[in-house]
Amino acid sequence: MAWRFFFFLTLQLLAAVLGWWAWGPWGALVGVLLASWFAFGVETWRGLRVLTWLRANAEMAQAPVLQGLWGEACDRLRRLLRERDKQVDASTARLQAFLEALQASPNGLVLLDGAGHIEWFNQTAAEHFGLEIERDLMQSIGNLLREPAFSAYYAGGDFTHDLLLTGRASTPTHPVRLSVHLHPYGDGRCLLLSRDVTALEQAEAMRRDFVANVSHEIRTPLTVLMGFIETLQTLPLPEAERARYLRLMAQQAARMHSVVQDLLMLSRLEGSPLPGIHDWHPVASLLARCEEEAQALSQLLTPEGAPAQQLVFPERSALQAAGDIAGNAAELHSALSNLIGNAVRYTPPGGRIVVQWQAQPEGGARFAVRDSGPGIAPEHLPRLTERFYRVDRSRSRETGGTGLGLAIVKHALQRHGAQLEVASTVGQGSEFAVTLPALRLRAAGAACAPARP
Repeated sequence: MAWRFFFFLTLQLLAAVLGWWAWGPWGALVGVLLASWFAFGVETWRGLRVLTWLRANAEMAQAPVLQGLWGEACDRLRRLLRERDKQVDASTARLQAFLEALQASPNGLVLLDGAGHIEWFNQTAAEHFGLEIERDLMQSIGNLLREPAFSAYYAGGDFTHDLLLTGRASTPTHPVRLSVHLHPYGDGRCLLLSRDVTALEQAEAMRRDFVANVSHEIRTPLTVLMGFIETLQTLPLPEAERARYLRLMAQQAARMHSVVQDLLMLSRLEGSPLPGIHDWHPVASLLARCEEEAQALSQLLTPEGAPAQQLVFPERSALQAAGDIAGNAAELHSALSNLIGNAVRYTPPGGRIVVQWQAQPEGGARFAVRDSGPGIAPEHLPRLTERFYRVDRSRSRETGGTGLGLAIVKHALQRHGAQLEVASTVGQGSEFAVTLPALRLRAAGAACAPARP
């Protein structure tokens, strides 16, 4: 600053001397004035450069390089701009991290301004409501969610509760239910929160069905028992009639016992630790037990004089090459035996049931039970493993089923990392196949075990 002042004085003095030398005293005055205007013009030009830079968005790369007063001003402005850029970058990074966290949320999030226009939404909300960034940003939420229930909810202003809506991806076979809740914040703004509650609604429906079915399954034989007991207590019956009543009572008691045992089995499967992979059991002995039980059940259910069912199991010698399977022997036996038992129960006399054990190239194995029964309609297949779900209730009770067999099978197989697949054609029969992981098998054969009658 002092140097600039000294330069200004020196310039005026030099101009005065030159003017005095050229034109006398008036020349000295003119020289001083010209020097002052020249200095003023230079400073003005330097200031205009700074103003031009500031008017052009003040990019630091375009800042003029000056000395003196304006140079110091530019330096200070550059430092301020540099600090501003750092703050902007930090704020942008924080905002980006915040938006990424919102994008990762399993819930749908929509930010609405005071007029109900969409300012931002995450990908989950786009899937829930069918939104698109290019098309729907700054659109009114009322124009996009046209359900009367939501319009009344938004217009009413009472956001203390949520609202259930049908999702945009909902179909008759795969319904989607959304829980929508508006949360006011700031100056009239709102946060629209959406959650997919389809699984919760299905679980609640299954819970209600389960309670109703359990009550029905136990109440029906209990009512029969109470009626028989009352009859035996109040009426003098002949010995033959009395024996018949007692036999029916025993059947109903056995039915209730089977239901309770299956429920206890399901409870143990859901609450016990997963089976280990170091407890090995021969596949041959496991299927041999299943074969003996299937033969006995087939003989028991086949009416007198009717043709016997044809049960086809793998050859014992071939099963020896199947090796061992790791897991809980009781659970595995229950799952495989249930599948074979269902085939025996629902295949008519004279029908054919084929049981296969096939090694897979990757080291796993495939256990399959194929029957020539009546088959299952496609609409029943997704619900077969639900508790107490029956395709034909009367037929199931006639054959002694509790409606819990496939639910037990599903849980037991899942605990062993296996998958259950069902294929069926009405009038042609069904196939229940289990794919077992290689982790739980050792020394498995490479080819399908041949069948024997």
